[in-house]
Amino acid sequence: MPQKNVKAKKPYALLVVSFMVFLMAGLGQWAGVFDYLEYKTYDLRVRLTAESLKPSDDIVVILLDQDSIDWANQERNWGWPWPRKAYGELLDYMRICGAAGVAFDVIFSEPSLYGAADDQAFTESSAFFGRTVQNVFFSADHGADTAWVSDLDKPLFQPLGFETILHKYDASQKNPEGKTIKAQFPIGPLRDAAGSIGNITGYADSDGIFRRADLFILFDGKAVPSLGAGLLLVDGKSTQIGYHKKKQIIEWEDYEIPVDKNGRTLLRFRGDLNRYIPYKAQWILQSAEAYQKGEEPDFPPEDFKGKYVFFGYYAPGLFDICSTPIESVYPGVGIHITMLDNLLQRDFNRESPLWVGLLLSFTMIGLITLLTLYSGHIPAAVAGGLGLLLALGGIGMGAYYWANYWIPVVMPAIGIAAAFLTATLYNYATEGKQKLFIKSAFSQYLSPSVIDQLIANPELLSLGGARRQISIFFSDVQGFTTISEKLDPTQLTELLNDYLSIMTDTILESGGTIDKYEGDAIIAFWNAPLSHEDHAARALKASLACQRLMADQQEFFQNKFGCCLLTRIGLNTGYAVVGNMGSNKRFDYTMIGDSVNLAARLEGLNKQFGTYLMCTETTFTQALQAGPFFGRKLALVAVVGKQEPVAVWEPMPEEEFIKKKALLERFDEARDLFYQGEFAKALPVFQVLTEQDKPSYYYAEQCRYYQERPEEWKGFWQAKTK
Repeated sequence: MPQKNVKAKKPYALLVVSFMVFLMAGLGQWAGVFDYLEYKTYDLRVRLTAESLKPSDDIVVILLDQDSIDWANQERNWGWPWPRKAYGELLDYMRICGAAGVAFDVIFSEPSLYGAADDQAFTESSAFFGRTVQNVFFSADHGADTAWVSDLDKPLFQPLGFETILHKYDASQKNPEGKTIKAQFPIGPLRDAAGSIGNITGYADSDGIFRRADLFILFDGKAVPSLGAGLLLVDGKSTQIGYHKKKQIIEWEDYEIPVDKNGRTLLRFRGDLNRYIPYKAQWILQSAEAYQKGEEPDFPPEDFKGKYVFFGYYAPGLFDICSTPIESVYPGVGIHITMLDNLLQRDFNRESPLWVGLLLSFTMIGLITLLTLYSGHIPAAVAGGLGLLLALGGIGMGAYYWANYWIPVVMPAIGIAAAFLTATLYNYATEGKQKLFIKSAFSQYLSPSVIDQLIANPELLSLGGARRQISIFFSDVQGFTTISEKLDPTQLTELLNDYLSIMTDTILESGGTIDKYEGDAIIAFWNAPLSHEDHAARALKASLACQRLMADQQEFFQNKFGCCLLTRIGLNTGYAVVGNMGSNKRFDYTMIGDSVNLAARLEGLNKQFGTYLMCTETTFTQALQAGPFFGRKLALVAVVGKQEPVAVWEPMPEEEFIKKKALLERFDEARDLFYQGEFAKALPVFQVLTEQDKPSYYYAEQCRYYQERPEEWKGFWQAKTK
């Protein structure tokens, strides 16, 4: 297939592949194919962030655990189950403390084994407190009441504007088998003495995990509040709630509760129950006993003042368990605690609108298709795909943590993978043979970036060049001739390979093109054949990286070859002719021009200043446009073969610049005096800096030279050697 036709068809391929993959991913999402995986990615988000979310300080958890059972058996001679007067004592202490309410996640559906008087003690304490929330459980298998108790006058929600979704809350609609739903209430006296009745029935998602809760359940036409909402009702909150259809929120006083299409609320878990610092039931009873005796309780009343208290069983075999995103064995009371916590902190999670997931999927699919079709390089496309997947994960996590949104990530991720495979197959079918030929023919002597450019534009194989601005790099190893004389040919070859690999990899990673190697010398450039507006910054950053890497590898070279490698680098930015130079049968992608010669001169000029990295002011100034760089203006110098001087800089890492800041300020003062011809004033400053700064040493020599020969001073540093 001709290259021209291949390129012409790529825009159509981009549209077709993107649309087809997006359509398939959308259909899979609609059919629920990705639900299970999406649930798991959501649960991962929950677990990764739960510990960083602070639980509400207004919630207290009291748990009847095995330690409390053992204590009561030894100290109070209570067997199991406890007498209900124990719960009455607990309520009495909470009343004294001024707790906002106490909710029991325990159904006292049978009379006490200790007799009616025991139930009466609990009932009286509950009635006296007035803010007790008992519970009701709705199911097809348990309970005796098929209708709401006629004379049970407890706070119930009054839904307004729920016409479109009210049926979603109907307990009978939540029973897939169509059985009659029954209510399991506490025994009559406890039910009647309660300040509110709260629903504890929960419904898991399709994978059996509890992620959501209902603010209320509709039973016999009554909107029965959840256990946590019941605590707010006994604390005086209004029973009127409204539904805002457009926003998909329930409005309850100043609470806004987001709900899904089924009217359910996505909970924001804050970890296991230990994060609420639960109290053992025995501690509360011991504190109540101490308070009655006039002693100082371990947990004084002020600890519970204004708190919403949940009471539940936590001994092995007693408490109900469920699977949540936090853990597979999670106490059921934790669902109700989390519901109230989210209400108090107003930070429920919510599913993102459908269009957000679709837009994200289409964007990701389009980007990976574009990258795969046009990069012409599978590793680059794979890296891009992995980058998109990481970005997708970051978007999903960030939206969850900071915006409380559950954005779907599985559909876009599947779309990325499918689009990559589809676009790769298309590329192979249309361009594979041509790419294989070019790579096999030119990989031995052209850089990977040039090969990629040739694959995309085979017409570049013709001879000729173009004038363009580039950043040019020349490097050389100090004293390499001496080093090479100490090594045999095998060692020398290995040394060169190790050294050139470090330098070359760094240059290529920055987008540079290797022109050629001349022994230990490396010649490279940026902004050709691929264009980079920030080519000066890339060149400077790569040069600094080369120097840093070589410094890190000095111990390696010393141990392996018995020598240290110090590299001098010269950089210049300017116009040059770049292209394929040579004969019809043999050519190189290279550069020629005066700017190239200047970069070569700067590499050698390092010797005259005792530096190892030097660039023209043009390079340094252009690099600053793309990011922060640090260094000093080194000199105004005319290189060998030139009469006009150029300003040169010594770039350096930020940490070195900060460390030498005071020295560099003194150097700047002395340098300016030097170029003003004030050698007598500049010399003492340079002499002070000589021991710490090599350029100052050479400047001091120049000061002495021109003090003796003022007639030779031209107003700039004249380089004597290459």
